[in-house]
Amino acid sequence: MSESTVEARDDDRLSALGYRQELSRVLSLFDNFSVAFSYLSPMVGIYSLYVVGIGMGGPRYIWTMPVVVGLMMLVALVFGELASEYPLSGALYQYGKYNVGARYGWFVGWIYGFALLATVASVDSGIVSYVTDLFNIWFKTHLDPSNHVTIFVITGAVIVLSGVLNSVGAKILGRVARFGVYVETIGTFGVFIALAIHGFHQGFGFIFSSQGVEHAATNPLGVNFGGHWLTGAALVAVLANVYIFFGFESAGDISEETVDAGRQVPKAMRNALLYGGIASFVLVLGLLLATPKSGIAGVVAGGVPSILAVLPGWLQDFFLVMVIIAFFSCGTAVQGAGARVAFALARDGAVPASKALRKVSVRHKTPVNAIATGVIVPFLFLLLVLVNPSHNVHVLWFDYPAKVNALYALVSFATSGIYLSFFLTVLGAFIARRRGWKPSGSFQLGKWGVPVTIGGMVYLFAMLLNIVWPSSLSSGRAAYFNYGWVTLLVMLIIVVIGALYEGIARPDREVSEHRIEKN
Repeated sequence: MSESTVEARDDDRLSALGYRQELSRVLSLFDNFSVAFSYLSPMVGIYSLYVVGIGMGGPRYIWTMPVVVGLMMLVALVFGELASEYPLSGALYQYGKYNVGARYGWFVGWIYGFALLATVASVDSGIVSYVTDLFNIWFKTHLDPSNHVTIFVITGAVIVLSGVLNSVGAKILGRVARFGVYVETIGTFGVFIALAIHGFHQGFGFIFSSQGVEHAATNPLGVNFGGHWLTGAALVAVLANVYIFFGFESAGDISEETVDAGRQVPKAMRNALLYGGIASFVLVLGLLLATPKSGIAGVVAGGVPSILAVLPGWLQDFFLVMVIIAFFSCGTAVQGAGARVAFALARDGAVPASKALRKVSVRHKTPVNAIATGVIVPFLFLLLVLVNPSHNVHVLWFDYPAKVNALYALVSFATSGIYLSFFLTVLGAFIARRRGWKPSGSFQLGKWGVPVTIGGMVYLFAMLLNIVWPSSLSSGRAAYFNYGWVTLLVMLIIVVIGALYEGIARPDREVSEHRIEKN
């Protein structure tokens, strides 16, 4: 099929959905895949959560990874069908809008957009410890990664730089993401190879053991699962993978900038999740097999760097640089996706200052003001790093945990908000099917549509409950993931604020004008 034919088809589909081509359609399948993969980012996820995973579930926590990836693939298939049908910026917002209705779509967009912007603050603040380590090694500085000013300055600089790159064109976003894919490949498979060459300390039997984490006396994090691995330790350890394997949906957020989006975006979603799963598994496998003979306690205390310490200094520095680049690429991809959601909502008149936010740069063909929102809002979130109580604070009927700054409490919503918006989107697809919707895009699930949708919906609901379920601050879930009641309450507060705004301003009235396909 000729390039002009593909372009005409993209324009025709966009017109049928009530929009005109404003953004620059310059991203290829690999560009689209790269953005989705960079958001998912195995290196960011594993380097951030490996200690929690092995500390909660022991070496065998690795086997929760294929379960999470396999079940999330059901969601990716549903999203792929929706992306093929509605190849529009804003992805989940658009799917909810067309499948169920304007008000439903608006809520999905509100929750999803808020979660994305919280994720920007989360990912970019995660880069601080690695940047300070690198500076301290190379320049003999004495930067403290826990210092509030240090966190604010480094994270703020990363947010702004990502915003600049996002503003100057989708091609730049694609190139940053492509570079991120290369770095992730080196940083996952490369680490495995380097550790293998140095010599693994454990046999393959090690990855099937729990190393006693289900017992309080032998759990390196001091968590008590009452001797139960499958129904105790595994349910919390699985969250270390649940918190990683999403982001593939961002391929849909940039649909209007992707050539032949109806065909390419579904492929990009599936490929990003599959390759992300393989790369993550290989990295974790290498780290597990390289665990010192002394056991996992030392690894939990020293983190991933304690395993890589066996490598030559120059190679450790090299992988440290790779981690920093991966964090930056991930943050840039998330910010780009969040800006497209803001743009999509503004284009439909569904948020305050919509007229300004839907502005597209004449020169760069990017939603510049929406991208600015993707800079300003995470910056405001970043101020919460200053709120860091030294002792537990009693709030209403629960305690806010000591030494957990308010930024972490907010960004814990990032994952719960993503899962809530995912669940609502898949539920919307199920509702649409019950109403008689027949997919007509290039990618269709056919007779598997209903069972795949139901399977994805059940998985998302179960994991959402596992993420937000309040528990004692002494438990693994509360101490390392949802901080007791905090994540659930933050999620409810954001939903309530959205409900109040929606009830008063009624943005769904504007959205409804863009819901019916134009013939």
